[in-house]
Amino acid sequence: MPEKKQSVCDEKNFDTLFNTYYESVRNHLYYKCGDIQQAEDIVQDAFVKLWKRCADIIYDTAKSLLYKICNNALLNEFAHKKVVLRYENTPRDDKNYESPDFIMETEEFRKKLEISINKLSAKEREVFLLSRIDKKTYKEIAEITDISVKAVERRMSKAFITLRKLLGNEIKI
Repeated sequence: MPEKKQSVCDEKNFDTLFNTYYESVRNHLYYKCGDIQQAEDIVQDAFVKLWKRCADIIYDTAKSLLYKICNNALLNEFAHKKVVLRYENTPRDDKNYESPDFIMETEEFRKKLEISINKLSAKEREVFLLSRIDKKTYKEIAEITDISVKAVERRMSKAFITLRKLLGNEIKI
């Protein structure tokens, strides 16, 4: 007897998909575009599209389809996103009780690190942030970005080399 496939149209299955992948997909998009609100909007629209086409979607492929829908939507907005990314990372007014010198050095280093990360190519930056911020494995990154694990390794290596050149001995990656 053939095994019955799970349906994306089943509300319980759709909720499971949403709860399992929303944050991961949103973070993936955020690392690519630098705007959390836009990333959330794209992910929400992608889930709406997924729900509207649920009858045509195999449950086991929903995750990769979700990433694909989101990546395509982001590519449609990418030219605008490059401008937004440059101005998005403004300093915040956090009140620290550290010494003024420490706060100033920390802020200077944070700015230098952000500038250095933004100097990475888009592909290297995406892989680097997925690995270091979102704690994704190379295999997970390869699946998300639709490239091989070897390609992920090469991009990470290039990112490390670039960051070391830009930051010198200030950081251990």
